[in-house]
Amino acid sequence: MFVRSLISKFNSTQIGVFLLASTVLIASCGGPENAPSPTQSAERPAEASRQAKALAISSIIIDTHIDVPYRLEDEWADVSLATVGGEFDYPRGLAGGLNTAFFSIYTPPSMQNEGGNRELAEKLIDLVNGIVAGSPDKFALAVSPVDVERHFSEGLMSLSMGMENGAPIEMEIANVGHFYDRGIRYITLAHGLANQISDSSYDDNKRWGGLSDFGVDVVREMNRLGMIVDVSHVSDDAFWDVMEVTKAPVIASHSSARHFTPGWERNIADDMIVRVAEDGGTVMINFGSDFLTKEARDYGSARGDAYDEYLEKEGLEGSDELRRRFDEQYAAEHGPYPFATLNDVLDHFDHVVGLTSVDHVGIGSDYDGVGDTLPVGLKDVSTYPNLIDGLLGRGYSEDDIRKILGENLLRVWREVEQVAGSL
Repeated sequence: MFVRSLISKFNSTQIGVFLLASTVLIASCGGPENAPSPTQSAERPAEASRQAKALAISSIIIDTHIDVPYRLEDEWADVSLATVGGEFDYPRGLAGGLNTAFFSIYTPPSMQNEGGNRELAEKLIDLVNGIVAGSPDKFALAVSPVDVERHFSEGLMSLSMGMENGAPIEMEIANVGHFYDRGIRYITLAHGLANQISDSSYDDNKRWGGLSDFGVDVVREMNRLGMIVDVSHVSDDAFWDVMEVTKAPVIASHSSARHFTPGWERNIADDMIVRVAEDGGTVMINFGSDFLTKEARDYGSARGDAYDEYLEKEGLEGSDELRRRFDEQYAAEHGPYPFATLNDVLDHFDHVVGLTSVDHVGIGSDYDGVGDTLPVGLKDVSTYPNLIDGLLGRGYSEDDIRKILGENLLRVWREVEQVAGSL
């Protein structure tokens, strides 16, 4: 079954890349062919089982949040080939069975005062289009569920786009349509600061008390166009405003369950998870350890505060290299960062399913977006089979796992399109 599924999905060249990448992955993991157990070594997770690998290749896997464009804007790399850095490239995606990567068109909240959000968004969209144009035998742009399914049958990896931070809309409602025409299929309404649309979960300044009046118009225009509303990053009040306004299901594109990180507004609370499901939406689980356990969240928060204090005390401007050295020194003094495990990730899937059903959860890894905080066993896009093995070990059926991997997101996307058609 595994070989038949593989041949039906990929051409001969892609099969060769898959087998090579899988060999490397297997060599790096080691261990018996069974699902990881709670007592398994955190240093070396078990190799994914043959069943999990077969399911990865025969199913549509959609990850709704991968931060490749901003990573490549900072330092270019050809992701159609194996790359040294980052968590995404084509060979690793192929090894993991990834079919649709929603690339994040991210503009930093700091630019909201400086200007240039729209220009950067346009540049990142051009970058994604360039990746597709440069490797048409590997990638194809997907702007609908029909595209995703067609590319799957053709053995191509779909690249879709979600806008992380609605600031590039710039108080011009026509820009929602402009970015829709450019291929954006969801908008994360805010990011780290309140913007013209919405308050942010990260920002103590609750400028609007939820959505702004313009934000209400943006949600309605997204419904009209068939663009998915993303409630990750928004404040709790903004979330409830969205749910009152929207006529279509929403997603949380890269959020985990607040139940495991009490008091942290960036994750999604139980009553919010239930409401998302009542409207037919999905919560896409973020893989960052800070999102998964209180221990990692507390450590990361304390380390971040200490870094900010260090910069202020020394009168320094932050940089990646400076942060790396600081983190090393912090670990020497306070102990290593407490990485989450695969079982911690599975707990979040179980929690959402327990509150709702298996129809309302999916994958929003935040690869290339959460730095060096990814859990043991899920370090890059080659490792989705490890997640599948864990789900099998938790008793999920193959049909249920296919829903989690991609079918739930495709259903939401179709319903959003249907609402647009009715409006």
